[in-house]
Amino acid sequence: MSTRLNPYLGFRDNAREAMEFYQSVFGGELSISTFAEFQASEDPAEADKVMHSVLEAPGGLALMAADTPNSMEYSSGSSISVSLSGDDDAQLRGYWDKLSSAGTVSVPLEQAPWGDSFGMCVDQFGVTWLVNISGSAG
Repeated sequence: MSTRLNPYLGFRDNAREAMEFYQSVFGGELSISTFAEFQASEDPAEADKVMHSVLEAPGGLALMAADTPNSMEYSSGSSISVSLSGDDDAQLRGYWDKLSSAGTVSVPLEQAPWGDSFGMCVDQFGVTWLVNISGSAG
């Protein structure tokens, strides 16, 4: 297997909900493992938390996530963004519509000065998404 870079998102208690949402956006197969399944926490309150999840979606997309254990500090952050780019206008606009529907649009998806269509939004889980559609007429 070749090396690949995968975004790995951290949540406090809603990784399962977030990953199920992302599966509804991107399709694909979702695998979820809990802390209890791997005896990864002695805290019974963490039994159903997501220890690891991976969404393998069509086109080679992969997204991973987990819940942050109660003993670790967590802050929903804007220090990372996930970027989707390509030339399939319909597919990328479909992703955009779903990701932004219950979130906040910070830059509308429209023609950018460099000629592509570009938009930024923060989804309902606090994750920032950038969408760039190459050569799109906007």
